[in-house]
Amino acid sequence: MVAPQPDGILLVDKPQGISSHRVVSIARRRLGLKKIGHAGTLDPMATGLLLLGAGPSTRLLTHLVGLGKTYTATIRLGVGTDSDDADGTPTSTAGVAAADVSDDAIERAVAAQRGVIDQVPSTVSAIKVDGRRAYDLARKGEEVVLRSRTVTVSRFVVTGREDHTVTVDGVDVPVVDLDVVVDCSSGTYVRALARDVGAALGTGAHLTALRRTAVGPFDVADAVDLEDDSVDVAAALARPADVARRLFDVVALDAAAAKDLTDGKRVAVEHPDHDGPVAAVAQDDDRLVGLVSVRRGRLRVITNFPAPAPVGTTTDGAHA
Repeated sequence: MVAPQPDGILLVDKPQGISSHRVVSIARRRLGLKKIGHAGTLDPMATGLLLLGAGPSTRLLTHLVGLGKTYTATIRLGVGTDSDDADGTPTSTAGVAAADVSDDAIERAVAAQRGVIDQVPSTVSAIKVDGRRAYDLARKGEEVVLRSRTVTVSRFVVTGREDHTVTVDGVDVPVVDLDVVVDCSSGTYVRALARDVGAALGTGAHLTALRRTAVGPFDVADAVDLEDDSVDVAAALARPADVARRLFDVVALDAAAAKDLTDGKRVAVEHPDHDGPVAAVAQDDDRLVGLVSVRRGRLRVITNFPAPAPVGTTTDGAHA
């Protein structure tokens, strides 16, 4: 009997120091697939949750990209960098005396970044400017002007503070490190939050640590380490139907209705009108048949999910 190709959403805990694309490459090798999709990347310095898609489940990734994110981070006041994180080159090293930055002043600067804000992304970012990545332009010394974007920061709180001294280019610099937790909309740059807090305080600032702990309802506690050879990566894939249930309303289909929807037919159901996505799940094998909308008791396909192709076929339903 031919085994089906891997199909599902993989929660990965990315280690520090490697790119997200390297993580995708490891997943390809571990799962034996040429193409695997992802729902957003993390900078090499950052750690934490990445969502990857294998097989037909890559079609779910479009609906995962826009989910809210939760991060823990450390902001260092007193030193700024050109990338707004520890991987960049210091651009300001004036330092900051602990007595000059009160907890109340920090709270005011942090509070100004909460809610719906206009944020200018970090210059060293993957945003494209005239078809070229901003970080490529910045590293070549070209001027980079990025437009602000509206983002939502629903939580931004300081959970710890440490006043100490660090050595930058052979010079001792007094700094204040702030441990923070951030809940934000997709597209928010935590590095830019650090930069703007430092600007408000007049100290300069950058991130020294960043960890993504959650994406929507998915938590890093449930993620796997792809560099651990003892992990059964295929077994760790979250089933498409299970993922869809965590995100959408569900309509159950009997075998005949599931086949009709797969064949592109309009299927009648008892379900309130809904613009979708609604997850259409086959009752007999608990398979995600499609994401649909509901109009006047009939389903309309938004995205269908074919059954996984057997191993050895030339397509895997994935996209880059």
